[in-house]
Amino acid sequence: MFYLKMKRLIDIVLSFLGLILLSPAFLLIIIAIKIDSEGPILFKQKRVSMHKKHFYILKFRTMRIDTPKDTPTHLLSNPDQWITRVGKFLRKTSLDELPQILNIFKGEMSVIGPRPALWNQYDLIEERDKYGANDVPAGITGWAQINGRDELEIDVKAKLDGEYVKKMGLWLDIKCFFGTIFSILKSDGVVEGGTGSLKEHEVSNHG
Repeated sequence: MFYLKMKRLIDIVLSFLGLILLSPAFLLIIIAIKIDSEGPILFKQKRVSMHKKHFYILKFRTMRIDTPKDTPTHLLSNPDQWITRVGKFLRKTSLDELPQILNIFKGEMSVIGPRPALWNQYDLIEERDKYGANDVPAGITGWAQINGRDELEIDVKAKLDGEYVKKMGLWLDIKCFFGTIFSILKSDGVVEGGTGSLKEHEVSNHG
């Protein structure tokens, strides 16, 4: 409980600084999105956070406005057809996640934690229940993200989220933070339209 309070304080400080320091990047991305395609700047989607409470996650819009709603990318038929030109770059570099700094500042998410499931990803939510991974703050990145990201099968992802819950602390959060930066630079684990291409015995090669 002490670390959760400390974690919240760290989240407030980091998100406040992030909003200030990254404001030029926000502006450039907003301009690029408006030039590239019709539609709003931000994309809102119902997700599951701590204790399975629902909230609306914020992302920069990377897909066409006629994309099927509340459908994970890997379940779309030919997902590339729905992703905009700017969106492909934003997703590959994870820059589409930047607006989640606002979710963190508001207390709906943390910097580090299990990635929030879609409200209708019942299989992932159920698997996480086995490990207590629904009872910690959802994060913009986490232990599963630096150990496979989109490539992980649901059960493996939930198990890694459970490992994070057991070992949660400042050192592990720092490891996840810098591990995410390295993964983004290498574009590790990004599979548009796919999930589960990494089996459990392969996870050790990524962490």
